[in-house]
Amino acid sequence: MTEEEKKTTGKVSKDEQESTALQPGPISNWLTKNGFEHNILGVDHLGIEIIGISPKFLIPLSTALYAYGFNYLQCQGAYDLGPGKELVSFYHLVKVADNIDSPQEMRLKVFLTRDNPHVPSVYWIWKAADWQERENYDMYGIVYDNHPDLKRILMPEDWVGWPLRKDYISPNFYELQDAY
Repeated sequence: MTEEEKKTTGKVSKDEQESTALQPGPISNWLTKNGFEHNILGVDHLGIEIIGISPKFLIPLSTALYAYGFNYLQCQGAYDLGPGKELVSFYHLVKVADNIDSPQEMRLKVFLTRDNPHVPSVYWIWKAADWQERENYDMYGIVYDNHPDLKRILMPEDWVGWPLRKDYISPNFYELQDAY
């Protein structure tokens, strides 16, 4: 990919991503400078820096990032790395301000054990986390501690299990249908 293509598309070639995958970016450097423990997970296909953290550091680090200018939680979600592996709660943060053409973005990932997937709620920092954390609780069983109303949002309250976990076994039931 030529330098001109990089400038116009903003994309980075696969080789460049791999060669710079574990290089600290500006956010990682800022976190290190301010004494925040984290793991560098590289950059995504758009060049957005990805940081991995322990659940116990989520609130202090999120509060610091909010003060640093990441005032918008664009997306909060979760995924399962596979049967017997970890669950991941992720956060896509954006610095939103007046007169900015391309705001700075970053991603946080918190890796959780399957048997005790507890992580603090960031609802008190970014209110947008409310229903997103509830959905992740409902689908993956991740418990967001101190969430103001953590209950199922998509499945019935009496549903057993976490439907989007890769080791989920669907219960045997048959839905009655009206015959016309």
